[in-house]
Amino acid sequence: MIAKADLLKLDLAERLELIEELWESIASDPSAASQLPLTDDERALLDERLREHRANPDAARPWAEVRAELLNRR
Repeated sequence: MIAKADLLKLDLAERLELIEELWESIASDPSAASQLPLTDDERALLDERLREHRANPDAARPWAEVRAELLNRR
């Protein structure tokens, strides 16, 4: 197993890439939803954001654009 201290030594781009890969592994796991229950407040917030997105989908930005912006802030 990799030590947390070693992971924290990675540069920002490597840590963001690792986060993305970890999140994708969780998101693609069908059993993850039952292991990560939402509170009522979290569910309400997600429902609100989904309504806002459906009302104005052009306000969204592609993940690649946001990620590039974050990586260029260094």
